[in-house]
Amino acid sequence: MGELFLPIRHFAEWVNEIPSSVAIRESQYFSPYLTVSHVVVMAFVAGLVLMMDLRLLGVANMRTPFSELQRRLFPWQMFGMTLAGITGLVLAFADPMRFYGNIFFWLKMLMLVLAALNAMAFHYLTYFTVSSWDSGPTTPFGAKLSGAISVVLWALVIVSGRLIPYNWFV
Repeated sequence: MGELFLPIRHFAEWVNEIPSSVAIRESQYFSPYLTVSHVVVMAFVAGLVLMMDLRLLGVANMRTPFSELQRRLFPWQMFGMTLAGITGLVLAFADPMRFYGNIFFWLKMLMLVLAALNAMAFHYLTYFTVSSWDSGPTTPFGAKLSGAISVVLWALVIVSGRLIPYNWFV
């Protein structure tokens, strides 16, 4: 099984020695600001996602049609995801060996992939019927399920992300 991940390890070792990777990692100011930026942007994205998920669950924003809420929040979510992706990639570039062997990093990546699949499933299986339930008092089960799964996955993204510095499974 270890041989399967050997190419990833070799790539991480190679990136670890790139001068710009070393410079970012050893920077007294850039590295901490980068980490803080990533955490703030992830909180921003998670907050926006939570607002939509609570609407799907029928808990909040019930006076606003879901399509209007999505129209307003989705561009900000994509902007935030872009910033989170950039800051996350730079963090991983700066210290790839720290992330390569970190179970919490890989759990975070898995939860992000599952959250993306959940969002795609919602969009392609449930959202196309939004006109029939958009302003109504009830939200279909599929939309509620997607919202609940999203809340759980994003909570796990945040928790696993916060546990990355405290990897005790080395």
